[in-house]
Amino acid sequence: MRKPLLVSLLALTVSGCMIGPDYFRPAVETPPAWRLSEQNAKDLANTIWWEQFGDPVLNELVATALRENKDLMIAAARVEEFAGNYGIVRSGLFPQVGAGYEAARQRENVNGEGHTYNSYQAVLNASWEIDIWGRIRRQTEAARAQLLASEEGRRGVILSLVGSVAGSYINLRSLDRQLEIARETAKSRGESYEIFKLRFEGGVISQLELSQNKSQYEEALASIPPLEKAVAQQENGLSVLLGRNPGPITRGKNIDQLALPQIPAGLPSDLLERRPDIRRAEQNLIAANALIGAAKAAYYPTISLTGLFGYASLSLGNLFNGSSKVWQYAAPISMPIFTGGALAGQVQVAEATQQQALFGYQKAIQDAFREVNDELINQDRTGAQLLAQRSQVKSLELYAETARLRYDNGYTSYIEVLDAERSLFNAQLQYTQTQQAQFQAMTNLYKAMGGGWVAEAEKMSAAEPAGR
Repeated sequence: MRKPLLVSLLALTVSGCMIGPDYFRPAVETPPAWRLSEQNAKDLANTIWWEQFGDPVLNELVATALRENKDLMIAAARVEEFAGNYGIVRSGLFPQVGAGYEAARQRENVNGEGHTYNSYQAVLNASWEIDIWGRIRRQTEAARAQLLASEEGRRGVILSLVGSVAGSYINLRSLDRQLEIARETAKSRGESYEIFKLRFEGGVISQLELSQNKSQYEEALASIPPLEKAVAQQENGLSVLLGRNPGPITRGKNIDQLALPQIPAGLPSDLLERRPDIRRAEQNLIAANALIGAAKAAYYPTISLTGLFGYASLSLGNLFNGSSKVWQYAAPISMPIFTGGALAGQVQVAEATQQQALFGYQKAIQDAFREVNDELINQDRTGAQLLAQRSQVKSLELYAETARLRYDNGYTSYIEVLDAERSLFNAQLQYTQTQQAQFQAMTNLYKAMGGGWVAEAEKMSAAEPAGR
């Protein structure tokens, strides 16, 4: 009888129904194309795109960050945590076997007489819950999805980290260039101010003209400290991304020498598979969907198999004799009858959590579409702005040169020179800032697009960190 019963229970476990809804990917409304089409886009989403900047120093900084960044290490440890949790939950599908040994000495009083004796026991016990309704299988399904979600979370950290390192380095080189412009302008205006002082002392110019020239010089001087502060703070921020204490950063090419990466190609529908945050949101949805089944299965009976086999004796020498053998097996069944609404509440919580995960998944997709569209428009319009500012700088250089000649030849007041040089100084700074904005827009576009480059970066992150 025992063998047919065991076979029947095994068959019931394997073929038993799974309570709760099975997962199907929700239908998503996907736009057919981006708002701004780019004719020169190329399929570069699977390449190591930051190498297109053409700066070996930047390449090394990204590689260092992928090895040493602490947020990435935290994300990797979180994956290990969920892998362990998956193993714990999945273990419920298998029999649990344990062993025990006990040696005891005790005294009893029987009719006023004391009796002291020893007892010994060695047993092997086992238990196994028959997962007829799929509660454990649903929990295992949820735990596996949570593990995959944590892996996608780690890939999301990689995606953000690479973009942050590239963006921080470009911003640093932009600040370096702005500081260079400010220092060069201050030096030039300082030399001009020394000449004006001599001309004033010689009675050639008025106090007004000297004061105007001095104000120009002081304006350039005042612009230097904020830029120096910004450079130092940017270095500190980039150092932390590299997993280091705040400190100086090695420089490579200047911002004028950096090459602008090509625009990556891809359709809106590609984002469902290319972006780690979308894949993570879907795994969270799968987990929440599975937990509905686990909650509903609590309404049904729980059936377990338990067994014990071993030896018990009052004498250690006779412990393993055939007459000392003990055994027991049972099939306990438990079922809730009245829980005061607790089970219904658990199902309600699971269903509400699934709805939150569903809306989160849909929102992640919409956010991805918006980010890509924003960055395509951003890089296009910023490029047009940069062309206009380049022409403006050239025009202002000519204006400043002409104004200076006109002033030196007595055709105009120094106000014209002041206006021309101030306008040129501001335009040079704005042009450099727009250069940085265009590079940043392209960096953000690669982040928004996602793609196989994340897997390439993941391989780099697998390298052993320094000092470990």
